[in-house]
Amino acid sequence: MSGAGEAVPSKETELVRTRVILGTEVLQNVSSTAYPGAYPGIDDSFSIESFAKDFRVNIISETDDAIEFDMIGVDAAVANTVRRILIAEVPTMAIENCFIYNNTSIIQDEVLAHRLGLVPIKADPRKFEYSKGKDDRDETNYIVFRLKVRCEKRKDAPPDATAPEELYINHRVLSSDLVWVPQGNQKEEFGEGGIRPVHDDILLAVLRPGQEIDIEVHCVKGVGKEHAKWSPVCTASYRLLPEIVLLKEFEGDEADRLASCFGDGVVDVVSGPDGRRVARVANARACTMSREVHRYPDLASHVRLQRVRDHFIFSVESTGSLKAAELVSEAIACMIDKAELVLDTLTRLESEVEEDDDQHEDMVSNEPDGNL
Repeated sequence: MSGAGEAVPSKETELVRTRVILGTEVLQNVSSTAYPGAYPGIDDSFSIESFAKDFRVNIISETDDAIEFDMIGVDAAVANTVRRILIAEVPTMAIENCFIYNNTSIIQDEVLAHRLGLVPIKADPRKFEYSKGKDDRDETNYIVFRLKVRCEKRKDAPPDATAPEELYINHRVLSSDLVWVPQGNQKEEFGEGGIRPVHDDILLAVLRPGQEIDIEVHCVKGVGKEHAKWSPVCTASYRLLPEIVLLKEFEGDEADRLASCFGDGVVDVVSGPDGRRVARVANARACTMSREVHRYPDLASHVRLQRVRDHFIFSVESTGSLKAAELVSEAIACMIDKAELVLDTLTRLESEVEEDDDQHEDMVSNEPDGNL
């Protein structure tokens, strides 16, 4: 951001500083140059005042399971930090231990335990503590479910029945069969049915008459960098805001050809006041930047595809343990904690260095001149 007395960047310089250009075969201006001295006469040094002025977050759409928002005015390193924390460091509750009392299904014990571990659990991890081990378990740090299903023949099945639904009882073991067993005061804390699998229709196993599964599972708090089952998001991704710059006016058949190079609604052909049909960029945000227009040199030479370097479009989908918006808030809070930890560490190291310097100066000042 330019201050008083600084040079005003040319259009070419501003394009390099703020846009990523999509060429036919290469991307240009990919590396960030937002640091002091990158451009003569332009001060790109960081300041809280300029950051607070430029930074914005705009929520585009939001449901309990998904959120799309724009994060504007940050470097790619900051946006990527938020994405990585969402995937790997926002905690959830997941099945960690399986105590198998009986499993006569065709699924091996370890495979069944793995499938159970990936079932997302509807439980607020903020109300639980981290468990230090199997011997350190109480109502504050773990959740218990019981899975007990036995398949039997239907006595009233029609003689000509062939479908398993008609022939058997409990032939499909679903996540809805996981029964929460409250520990301590958990029932008063979370209410009846307050903790459960996020989805009731996840298939865990298929049984036949006489086969049985009897398992007790324990859920504990963890993070995605330890195992993917604790990752709170299905996807957490971002992309840079697309821009389509028309360097000339396209009209008639040429406008139709240009519009066909992009997805529906990206470039429209509209009729002007004089009756001419001309191309207009309607919704560049919806463009996937496929660069289809570069197949046609006569069109490509008059179209510039680019992305805004500091405008990130985030898409976050929750697995269901927390709302998507809550996950973003938790990720930001985690990033703040990390920054505070770094600042505290640097402050402590600076104090230790100053203390060592003072001790050294005292030792030198107390030495006789002949021993210096």
